[in-house]
Amino acid sequence: MKIGFYQFSPCFGEVPDNLDKILAALQGAQADLIVLPELPFTGYLFADRAELAGLAEDPKSSPTVEALVDLCRRQGFHLVTGFAEKYSDKIYNSSLLLGPSGIVDVYRKLHLFDREKLYFDPGDLPLRVNSVAGVKIGMMVCFDWIFPETCRVLALQGAEIICHPSNLVLNYCQQSMLTRALENAVFAVTANRTGEEKGLKFTGQSQIVAPRAELLHRAGVEEEILFVTEIDPAKARDKMITGRNDLFEDRRGEWYQQIINDEL
Repeated sequence: MKIGFYQFSPCFGEVPDNLDKILAALQGAQADLIVLPELPFTGYLFADRAELAGLAEDPKSSPTVEALVDLCRRQGFHLVTGFAEKYSDKIYNSSLLLGPSGIVDVYRKLHLFDREKLYFDPGDLPLRVNSVAGVKIGMMVCFDWIFPETCRVLALQGAEIICHPSNLVLNYCQQSMLTRALENAVFAVTANRTGEEKGLKFTGQSQIVAPRAELLHRAGVEEEILFVTEIDPAKARDKMITGRNDLFEDRRGEWYQQIINDEL
């Protein structure tokens, strides 16, 4: 399976221009699955909820989504992209799985970061996986990385590739995702953005990680790049860390009750 990411610097508020840039960059790409950053069409740092509302779209009636689905149809691939999703009176920081047939699934960011809490609504959909070309795909968004439960739930559902649209500003995530890939024996594609927006600096360094914490590729901090590589998804089905240790079979849930109790 050929998977990849497109790393670039969106222009705040310029939805048509950002869309055109993405369409041009992905034209002719030879891939099965490509991941785009978090909020790649609108930009990230909104003044308030009203400004966000003016840029958010309902995916079911979005010219942006229509253009991306048309691209998927012509290219024969799937996309995972960040998206400012308008739904009724709510606005979510979402990730869309798109394919030649249209919208496959929507994930709404569960863990909002910093100022996102001022204008986005917290995600209200369960974590779940979908199949792309026979491979199970899970989605999470940016700050979800710091909560290991996010990746673990997707992996327990059978996810072989974690797609991770991001607008990262902290310096910890890229390295931490190696651990997420190791502890769940999954591939992870983190698609980050570059550049600066209203004084906020993004860290770039989009990457693809293999199940044994093998870094297949990491982009530069400021590099605009479409990167695609071929992987063997079967490696994510092998949960044996030694000849006697299965990452999932060896879990002893009866001793993890504190996690459950803290959530009650």
